[in-house]
Parts: sequence; C-alpha cells; structure tokens
Amino acid sequence: MAESVWQYSHHVLAGLVSHEGPILVVANWDGTYPGLVGALNLTGSLTKAGVKYSFLWSKDFTDTFFKVGLKEWLDTGRVTHDLSHVNRFDSTHVEEDYLLIAEKLAARIQDDKVIMGVFDEGCMGMFNAIVPDDLMHALGIYKERLSQSTLYANMLTVSDAEANAVLDWMLQKGMNFVWGTDPANELTKEQTLEQCKMYIAAVRLAAEFGCDTIGIQYQQGLKELTAASDLAEGLLNNTDRPPVFDTKGKELYSTVALPHFNEVDECAGIDGYVTYHLWRELGLDGDNTLHDLRYGETFTIDGKDEFVWVFLISGAAPASHFKGGYAGADSMRQPPMFFGKGGGTLRGVSRPGKIVWSRIYIDNNELWCDIGTGRCVALPETEVDRLWKLTDPQWPVMHGVLDGVSRDQMMAKHKANHIQVVYVDADFDVRKAAEIKAATFVNLGISVNFCGI
Repeated sequence: MAESVWQYSHHVLAGLVSHEGPILVVANWDGTYPGLVGALNLTGSLTKAGVKYSFLWSKDFTDTFFKVGLKEWLDTGRVTHDLSHVNRFDSTHVEEDYLLIAEKLAARIQDDKVIMGVFDEGCMGMFNAIVPDDLMHALGIYKERLSQSTLYANMLTVSDAEANAVLDWMLQKGMNFVWGTDPANELTKEQTLEQCKMYIAAVRLAAEFGCDTIGIQYQQGLKELTAASDLAEGLLNNTDRPPVFDTKGKELYSTVALPHFNEVDECAGIDGYVTYHLWRELGLDGDNTLHDLRYGETFTIDGKDEFVWVFLISGAAPASHFKGGYAGADSMRQPPMFFGKGGGTLRGVSRPGKIVWSRIYIDNNELWCDIGTGRCVALPETEVDRLWKLTDPQWPVMHGVLDGVSRDQMMAKHKANHIQVVYVDADFDVRKAAEIKAATFVNLGISVNFCGI
C-alpha cells in the first residue's frame, strides 16, 4: 500500500481486512503530500481491525533504513522496528497525594458519568477514531449521538446581534481576520459571522443534552451547508472564550472550556476531557488539543541536533497555546478545494514550553494509551514560514521535540495520525504531570505505555 495522500481508511480496509497475504504500508516523507498522515491513520485502523501489517517510510526510498526494512519484508513478510522506548507504565512510584488525585478523578467520572456529544461519527474514514460503546461505558463515558443537521438548524435560530457579539469579543482580544471580498477564494466577514453562529449553536446544543465534551465532524455532511467548523472548535477548547447564553439569558459553561475533539476523533475526546479536568485539579491550564503528525525535520536546538515535529491541526487550536494568545492568532480562509463554503481557521504559532503528549487507541478490542513528555521549541521565523508553506499555511502549528523518542520510533509505534498535546506551565515537573495522567487512565481501566525518557 503506497501512501502519498490522505485516504478514507474505511474504503481501503474493505480489501485489506480479508487480504490473505502479507501487507506492507509504505509512506513518503513529505509535507506537501502527506502520505505519512494517511499511513498513520491506516495503520491505526488496521490495528483496531486486528489485521497484521508492516510499515515503512522514507523521503526518497534510497536510505538504508528503508532498503533494509524492505528486504526484511520481502524475505520474511514482516518488518522489525526498534520499540525500546516503550515501557508498560507502573503507577506504584507515583507520589501518594498525586495518586489520590488520579484515583478520585477516575472515580468521579465513573460515578457521575460523562456525556460525549458526537455530531455524526466517522469523519473522513477514520475507523480508528470510533470507540465502541461498550469500551466507552467501562470508563463511565456515554455517547449522545447528535446530528449535524440539528446543529445547522440551530445555527439558523442564532441572531445576527449574538454572532456580532462573539466576533467583537475576538476583535477586542486583538485577533486578526484576513478578510477579502471574494467568498469563493477569500475569507469574508459574512463567513466568520456564520462561524460565530455555529459556535453559539454548538454550546447551546451541548447544554441542552447535558454534554461534557463534544465533537463536530464537518467533513462530510456539514461542509455542503455552511462555513468551516474550525473557528468554533478552537474557541471551545479555550477556557477564555466568548460567553454564550441560552435563549433566557443564562450563561452556559461559564468560565470553563467545553472540550472539543476535532474530526469527531473519540479517542481524542476521551483524552481531551480527562486532561482538561485533571490539569485543573493540579492547578494547571488544561487547554489542550489534538494535532496531526504532519511532517518534521532535524534542526539544531540549543546547540544539539533535534528532530522537530511539525504538529499541524487542520484548522484550529486554543489561542492559549499561541505566542501572544488571541493577539497572536489570526483566521485565514480554509482551502477552497475542500471548503467550498469557506470559513476561517484559528491559527498561530505555539509558544515554547513543556508538553505532555499522548494517544488513546484500540488494540485487540482494548483501550490503550501511549504517553510521553516533550517540549515545544521556537524556530526562526524564516523556518516557520518555510514549513508552513510546505504544509498548510492556514493552520495552527506546534514545533515539537519528544523526549527520548526518535522519528522512526514514533512512526513505528504511534497508532494514529493524531497526537494530543497539553502544556505543563510554571515549575510543575513535566514527567510528574505525565505520570499522574497515566495513573488516571490506569484507574479508568486503560492500559498505558510510557514512551521515551
């Protein structure tokens, strides 16, 4: 399976699930033609489906790593990768006070129940991102299946004045909107106001159904009707966001984020909800997001060669992640090829700082999580612009270095195109934060691997 594009994995699985011979997924390493993103989704989907496969990647297919791996597959039908960075997490060495926090949050979730609002499952063929209900229920999380049609219908009930109030809030924060006059190719103010109505409608529907976290598919189904969902999604994941009121004037979800999982990735939805509330228990900023593992190159950082990942989400991240916050954020039109109705992103360059990364996935019909630590690094502006142009300049970016995990180790083990990231600010130890999060997942019944240092 040669990958140089994004594919809808459920279409490809139709042949691979019943294929009787060995399978090798091969991805190019290119920012513009993201085969590695498509391949990571496919391998995650194959893992969930219980299909055995091998996986290789290369920039030009002449390097030793690729040629040795290809020969091994041709000779044996399998490829062996270095997974020495992966260790089963042991919570016994977590400090007692912090372990108690993890246990209490897990117990609260299982006792009180969490409602996950899902606006149409199965975005762009991501079979790996759909979590079976029984696995969700064991955690204490229950899906409320909502319709994007209902979301659109509720958008029509939001007044122009309400939408303008949301826009004015962002403008007062210093956010920049790259508006033009050609709606087919440029972002227009009218499209942005439509997105503001979606934001209000999403919050109101979440409140109506008692949701604790929500995810909007957008592609497919909603993109034929209205502007992109990305601006709304970025706002939802930020604790500091425009207030939303119900029709009687009551503020909804006051002073907190409403965690949103991009592209209805339910694995990210579980992670995002737990992370947000755990971080708040620890006195940390819980604003978090998923990104695509889109690309990466080696740079010299503080005198040392480091592999820097280009984590790029397809539209929006919380402004609290950006240099300058909302004042450092802008909104650019989504590419017309995929977003005929337009709409803007919520983009910026993520600020330097410590991060915890993670990914929940399904293997052998069980929930697992790989977790580790890292940092977001600052690159020269010329390199930021070059990497943006190489990928998608409309989208928010994080330049990430993972502690103790090489590029090839990450590719070999990661079971999704998505990765969850959250900052660990101030003096809080990043390793300790990751371990507390891992302990929370263990208490929920999720098996955890600690990856890297």
